[in-house]
Amino acid sequence: MTTAVIITAAGRGLRAGGDLPKQWQMLAGRPVLARTIAAFTGFEVVITVHSADLERAKSLFSGQIVLGGADRAASVRAGLQALAGRGVTRVLIHDGARPLISREVIERVLSALETHPAAAPALPVTDALWRGADGLVAGTADRAGLYRAQTPQGFNFEAILSAHLSYNIPAADDVEVARAAGLNVAIVAGDEANIKLTYAGDFARAEAMIKELAMDIRPDIRLGNGFDVHAFCEGDNVWLCGHKIAHSKGLLGHSDADVGMHALTDAIYGALADGDIGQHFPPTDPQWKGAASHIFLKHAMARARARGYNLANCDVTLICERPKIGPHANAMRAALAAIMGVDVGKVSVKATTSERLGFTGREEGIAALATATLVQG
Repeated sequence: MTTAVIITAAGRGLRAGGDLPKQWQMLAGRPVLARTIAAFTGFEVVITVHSADLERAKSLFSGQIVLGGADRAASVRAGLQALAGRGVTRVLIHDGARPLISREVIERVLSALETHPAAAPALPVTDALWRGADGLVAGTADRAGLYRAQTPQGFNFEAILSAHLSYNIPAADDVEVARAAGLNVAIVAGDEANIKLTYAGDFARAEAMIKELAMDIRPDIRLGNGFDVHAFCEGDNVWLCGHKIAHSKGLLGHSDADVGMHALTDAIYGALADGDIGQHFPPTDPQWKGAASHIFLKHAMARARARGYNLANCDVTLICERPKIGPHANAMRAALAAIMGVDVGKVSVKATTSERLGFTGREEGIAALATATLVQG
């Protein structure tokens, strides 16, 4: 069976307060939505977002992003339609504002789908239930058989797609849509930690749970490598690692040909599994002709930070006979650190020659190698 995940993140979440919808706010150093997406590592994930958040979503997530609708049901329907025809047999639908979902709950839902067309986690209601009017208790209600619904809610893909396509009124959740279509929904055990962030106080509760559960003891550490080459051309200076050096030649490139910064930028993209410079800034696009390379490096760092990563360290090696790099290495380190917004102690720049071998040895150009380490949290 092929399982996909739809994470709903198109809501405005204004009850939580703050300048951003709750799914984009920070929780223990990482965006809420970044934590939610990370919980489904290994699955094909589609996120639904509001049009106002599209660029923010692109900086956070490199997978498929779908514009949501006027309500939750419309957003889920859009996500389901985006997955149609791709061989998906099961789908999990999860709230973007539930970042503490555990793998155990996910597996319980998937296990129930082996024998049921739909399944969802829930917790039995244990508190007494009252009815109220005008600030007074007006009566009580029987709590027997009542549950607090959670997500992810899982479904046979074709069944829930058909149900959503024929359901045109607001729904509390996807279980309501499924039941309206006649699907039996199995209840599996939920988790008290799987809270939905709704109010400002929920963020404090969630942070306390993160510390208690030691969810960040093993931070996600990413390592990326970058390599770039630029040929010499006519000129009187070169840009290397953000530093301008007088030289008898220039470097040929679509942008400013800063070979060191290009390699470092690709190392950061590589650590994120987020493509390379050419994908983000195509050389066929004339707007990047002669562009300063710090634009690319800042973009890579912004995407890293949006996903909750910080730079642990980076190392750039320039391979050339000339110009001599040693006298300029500290200036290059300082320039790169300023562009990335990190302490200069996290940045290494060094050089070597190829012992007069190859194109660098013949002084036909400069090559650069770079490594970057990103740590989440």
